[in-house]
Amino acid sequence: MDQVRIEPTLSPARGLRRFLTKDPSESDLGRRRFRLRGGAPRTVFADAENSYVFGFNAVMSREVEKIEDLVPEQRPFGYEGAAAACTVLDLLTLTRGRRLHELLAGPAQHHRHAAYVGAGRGYALLRMRPVWGARRAHPLLRWLTVDGFGFQWSLSRADRMVGRRSMPDLLTRAHCAVFDQGLGRLLWYHECASPDDVGARVAGFPASRRADLWSGVGFAATYTGGADSDELWWLSEHAGADGFRAHLAQGCAFAVAARLRSGALPDHARLAVPILADVPPDEAAAWTDQALLALGHDAHTHEDFQRWQAHTRRSWTRRHRS
Repeated sequence: MDQVRIEPTLSPARGLRRFLTKDPSESDLGRRRFRLRGGAPRTVFADAENSYVFGFNAVMSREVEKIEDLVPEQRPFGYEGAAAACTVLDLLTLTRGRRLHELLAGPAQHHRHAAYVGAGRGYALLRMRPVWGARRAHPLLRWLTVDGFGFQWSLSRADRMVGRRSMPDLLTRAHCAVFDQGLGRLLWYHECASPDDVGARVAGFPASRRADLWSGVGFAATYTGGADSDELWWLSEHAGADGFRAHLAQGCAFAVAARLRSGALPDHARLAVPILADVPPDEAAAWTDQALLALGHDAHTHEDFQRWQAHTRRSWTRRHRS
């Protein structure tokens, strides 16, 4: 008999935090007119966004420790929400990233990727361009705040960002590529992990944007899941036909590296990596580590972040041609 899954609960928030608390219904993507398929994909995305909302509200109720009560594969999404909440509070109270830094140095230290993405979502919630307000921010992972900003901004404005393929005016040119990676992750949610629909949606964007979109899709397909093995094979076929197979693999490699740092690898990621990256999970994660080492200790710019990704893609290309 299957064990009943008991969801953790939170105490009511007080003061300003009470007004910032999120309604759990915000995790219902159907309210945003996303494509909804029955079965596993819909549940996967609902669980991820539910955990994000839970983590956000855990900060508002001063009960961040309860994120550890989530099942292990959902905790990164919980810390993503917690980082978004810390960022919102830091920006509203002008505390220069104090809460986000404490979260990164403490409970979210093994979920830094999720936390930086969450910080970007916090900026988007306040309609502010991501800046590096967190003290002692990681010199390269900090660029993931722009990825998170892209995801949240597009989530809230899907008709414009997905339907009309817009780009926010408040971004610099250096931000746009990383923004599109977040948008690519959002497309995976928007099309409910349907490879044909994701491929068609990406194909509607200009060629100059599709590489980063495919990188985001590869990340989400591995990190969040939602597709079975046949669908993942079709996804790789679509990316290859579009000329961006290496970008899909690179996004997958970044995702598995982030998942492994967070703890045990979920089954959906273990399924996705051999299909999207053509290698075992440990090898794909090692590509990102080797690429980071090749950059040296002073890497911190947007160009360095792009080189990190490019070195990872070259590892896939060498493996694929051998």
